Amino acid sequence: MTVLDRFRLDDKVVVVTGASSGLGVAFAQAFAEAGADVVLGARRADRLPDTGKLVEAAGRRYLAVQTDVTDPDQCTALVAAAVDEFGRVDVLVNNAGLGTAHPASRETPEQFRQVIDVNLMGAYWCAQAFGRAAKDGGAIVNISSVIGLHPGHVPQAAYAASKAGLIGLTRDLAQQWTGRKGIRVNAIAPGYFPSEMTDQMRDEEAELVKMVTPAGRLGDPAELAAVAVFLASDAASYVTGITLPVDGGMTMP
Repeated sequence: MTVLDRFRLDDKVVVVTGASSGLGVAFAQAFAEAGADVVLGARRADRLPDTGKLVEAAGRRYLAVQTDVTDPDQCTALVAAAVDEFGRVDVLVNNAGLGTAHPASRETPEQFRQVIDVNLMGAYWCAQAFGRAAKDGGAIVNISSVIGLHPGHVPQAAYAASKAGLIGLTRDLAQQWTGRKGIRVNAIAPGYFPSEMTDQMRDEEAELVKMVTPAGRLGDPAELAAVAVFLASDAASYVTGITLPVDGGMTMP
């Protein structure tokens, strides 16, 4: 196996949640280009065929499954559908997420719980389902955020708590499963990338982000997707339990 071969995911089966838009689309396309078949999960199932076309354009197969990650049974059904269709499951990308910005003194219990339910608990339910089904080992890539590592510029208590919690969950699952199940678990902490969440930023907020980012710009989704492929591939076979910032240098010490 050459060094470039280690980055390939030929004939692997990858489950991507939140695959109906934004970064989820970029992840699905990148994994297909790396040689994997892709199972697409999202609440907005009507958008999944558009993502699927990108998978097929890369010469791979896809399966679309309507999935609300806040429901553990639906997470189990998503992974089961992957095994039924393709005979195996190798990689889980926990990308489904929700971002809100509410002042802490006015955020309601329902608003806070909704973010935790999607971003943290949803990732856990999907990881549980994957851990039960991945008989030959595999890899989980959790999509956290720099907001889980570093204060943001808007009030995001629920989002920050959920993404910091996801980092802790990553470490614990890596400790439990890497040796016993052969499942590596890592997280990515993206900086600011074009997405439905960043589309809501005001122009002055976007300019502030660029000012505090050494790279001086927002990231390209393909740059983030390439890191996810690396962490899922044999190129990262000795990497587990880490959180890797992909943020243009925003969180450097």
